[in-house]
This record gives sequence, C-alpha cells and structure tokens, in this order.
Amino acid sequence: MTRAPDVPPRGLLVLRAMPRHLFVKIRPFAQKLRNTRLFRLLGPKIADPRLWSLNRRAITIAFGTGIGISFMPLPVHLPLGLVLAMLWHLNVPTLVVTSALVNPVTAVPIYYFAYRVGALLLGVEPGGFTFELSWAWLQHGLGVIWKPFLLGCLVCGTIGGYGAYRLLEVMWRISTMNRKSARRSAAAQKRYPPI
Repeated sequence: MTRAPDVPPRGLLVLRAMPRHLFVKIRPFAQKLRNTRLFRLLGPKIADPRLWSLNRRAITIAFGTGIGISFMPLPVHLPLGLVLAMLWHLNVPTLVVTSALVNPVTAVPIYYFAYRVGALLLGVEPGGFTFELSWAWLQHGLGVIWKPFLLGCLVCGTIGGYGAYRLLEVMWRISTMNRKSARRSAAAQKRYPPI
C-alpha cells in the first residue's frame, strides 16, 4: 500500500517546514552558548528551561525583540537582550542571533537607512553621513544629525521589530495549518481509499 503524498488544500500558502524545525537546528548552538563563561556569570536564572524552549510565543517575540534591539545605536544589544529574555521568558538563542543583525559589516548601511528615515520624518534635508569609529566623531560628528538619526533608529527598531514578530507569527500559523490539513487529508484517504 503506497502512502498518499501530503498535499495541502488549494488556496493555502505552502510552507514546506514549520519554522520550529528551523529553530531546532539552533539547539547545538544553544548548548554551547549556555556553557560559555558569560552566560554562567548570569547565575542560575539563565538556566531556566523556559529561556531555551522552542515554543511559538518565546521564539516569535524573541525574533521581533532582537530585530528591534539591533537598531539601538549603542553597543548594548547582547546585555539588553539577555535582560529582556529573562524578564519576558523569551528564547535566548533566537534573541542573540537576531540582535546580532548589526555587526561591523552591516552597521553603517543600517544606521544610514535609519538616519534617512528620521530625516524624512522630520522633513530635514539629509546631509552628509560620515561614520568614524573615534571619540572625536562621537563628540562633534553626531552633533548635526542626532535628531534624525535617533528618531530613525527608534522608528525603524519599533516597526522592524513588530513587523518581524508578526511575519514569523503568520508563517508559523500557516505552516501549522498546512501540516494539520495534510494530516487530515492523509487520514481521510486512509479511511476512504480512492476506488
């Protein structure tokens, strides 16, 4: 007897793998992360199983929170992410990976985009955006552009974080519906095989 292929009903968006299966691949990374010295310094609270579980709520909110945190122009992404994960019981590996969106390679394009968004919202003509990793730039270079830059970071972080959360939530629900529908149709074919 051959098994009928899992075919979702017409009209549903097809997602081949549930997002949870994508996050299961992070488990070895999570185990290494949990054993690092930085995480052990946080004490026994970081070993709470809820912070490492793969439930939908913990992962989707951690994903959105990590994207939102990554737009902060200060280098506090990891500590802030860990504190929020412990307060809201979010998935730590997901939050760490998504908050690392801003790194030395992506920092300038992301912050330039945030600056342009802030300038657009304030109705200010965008000027030259130069970035130097120096104390002099922090004191004098940010002086002219600080309002549009910080407003753009706030707006991009809020919209990007919420949008990422909702997008992953919708993808997760659609893939769950597809899997349930495929299971139902397979069970119906088993019960009433075609003649």
